[in-house]
Amino acid sequence: VQLVESGGGLVQPGGSLRLSCAASGFAFSSYVMRWYRQAPGKERELVASITSGGVSTGYPESVRGRFFISRDNAKNTVYLQMNSLKPEDTAVYYCRAPGRPPYDYWGQGTQVTVSS
Repeated sequence: VQLVESGGGLVQPGGSLRLSCAASGFAFSSYVMRWYRQAPGKERELVASITSGGVSTGYPESVRGRFFISRDNAKNTVYLQMNSLKPEDTAVYYCRAPGRPPYDYWGQGTQVTVSS
């Protein structure tokens, strides 16, 4: 089982990034998928969720209207489009396929830094 995030990097405030998470080794299309982030010294927080078929999405207020989650079940990939980025969005971003242990999978994370 693998979840491999990519697309992180350094971006200026107001800029955009698109993260990808490529899944393999499990029934991706059956899983809700989620993106989390963890900033230094802070707890990991959920930033986006999408149902297995991609019909419904959810976001906390901190990112609503700026972040957009999507998925391509044919490619076993989930995406996070991040717009109007702020310095406080700086964190390591993780994707997760939530399930009952041991069927709960996390990626290794990708760093996003928002700075001028």
